[in-house]
Amino acid sequence: MCSERLKMEAHMIVEWNAHMFSSNLSRYPFYARAAYIPSFASLLEDPLAAYQRRMEKLGIDRAVLVQPEPYGDDHRLILDCLQRDPLRLKATCLFLPKDPEALSKLTDLVAAEPRIIALRFHAHRGKELYLDSFYDKSVHALWQRAGELGLVIELHIGPNYAKQVADVINDYPDFPVLIDHLAEPQFGTAEEYEDVLALGRFPNVTMKLSGLEHFSQEPEPHLDAKPLVTRVAAAFGPDRLAWSGGTPRVVDVLLDHWSETDRAKVKGTNLARLAGFR
Repeated sequence: MCSERLKMEAHMIVEWNAHMFSSNLSRYPFYARAAYIPSFASLLEDPLAAYQRRMEKLGIDRAVLVQPEPYGDDHRLILDCLQRDPLRLKATCLFLPKDPEALSKLTDLVAAEPRIIALRFHAHRGKELYLDSFYDKSVHALWQRAGELGLVIELHIGPNYAKQVADVINDYPDFPVLIDHLAEPQFGTAEEYEDVLALGRFPNVTMKLSGLEHFSQEPEPHLDAKPLVTRVAAAFGPDRLAWSGGTPRVVDVLLDHWSETDRAKVKGTNLARLAGFR
């Protein structure tokens, strides 16, 4: 049984990236202080059905849905999606460190829905709404509670926060960490990005090969991003790099110097392990 499970994981494609946005604003209203509001075109009557079609088209076996910033800590939409596809989907959550009730809200949510497997922090230039510093006591408290609950710490950060994050990771070495979108290199300097690459020294940190379209000037497979991706790949290695967004083809093109086995890890094995998919 164990060998069969490992074989399935080795061939699994997993995406940890999708946001659900509903056009039913009365049932799923946006957060009053949202950092951004999605375009009307991205609001769908049935966003989950649209994403399930994407899964079928690309051969995505499992997925972790990401709680969108515009909904704040209102998780009704993502919880409804989990109920509709419980075997293939898990999800992240979002709470504001500045909210004095964040710890209790997080604890209650995870108790009610065990398929919530990660807490996401947002911090890069222009997104100071969520937190001012990773050194804040409220951030540490929320990070610690999430880790104690068995959640992955998901970080949507810019390079300017990498040094702060390194200190917190050092304080909680047993808690798994997932960094989104290559740490948004377009929001930082070359010197700051060296701090991002240095995060590869932590064995509990995985980097997502995602968000290439945020800085690439070319269409997929974003060949102009290959020099950066090569450096990130060297820093984190095949066991701690994880594709999400676009198509899995970018892994084969941008990591063509890696073996097929290592590319399979990036396409899904690593996230399957991190998310606990079977």
